[in-house]
Formats: sequence, structure tokens, C-alpha cells
Amino acid sequence: MLILAGSVRLPPENMDAARPVMQRMVEASRAEPGCIAYSFSEDALEPGLIRVFEIFRDHEAQQFHSTSAHMAEWRAAWPALGIGARQITRYEVSSAIET
Repeated sequence: MLILAGSVRLPPENMDAARPVMQRMVEASRAEPGCIAYSFSEDALEPGLIRVFEIFRDHEAQQFHSTSAHMAEWRAAWPALGIGARQITRYEVSSAIET
């Protein structure tokens, strides 16, 4: 299992324009085979900071995601939305325990 967590930043005044683009990205990603979870959320204390959280079944599912058409569309939208700083960390998980 792979977990990707991090953030992207955009000017807070661009959030209204970003929401439909992010919605399309999240909906398409959640429909992918091997996608267990996928979400974007706006930080409650830092306007313009979007938290990213993804879980994929395996490396192949994450690779499929990274080369998808909706990923290309999302990245193509970054300049117009003013998305600059991006930080994502990938974690390889051998097991998960629900508590």
C-alpha cells in the first residue's frame, strides 16, 4: 500500500476557481482501480493551503494515477490557478491497523 500526503499552495483569492478543478480531479481519482482514498482539503488556518491525502493499493495503481488524463489536466491548470509550492511525501506501508 502507498500513502501520499502533502500540500499545494495557491493564492487564497483563487480558491473559487480552483474548487471545480479539484473536484474533477478528486472524483476521477477515486474512480481509478486501486485508489483506496483520495482527498484535497483547505487548511482551516492557512488560506490557500490545500492538504493532499492519497492511498493506493500498490505501486502500479499509483503509477496509473500519475499518468492519467485527469492528472495532466490538473497539472495544466496550475499556472492559471497560481499553484506554486507543492510538497508530497510517499510512504510505503506494509500493514495497517485500524484503531
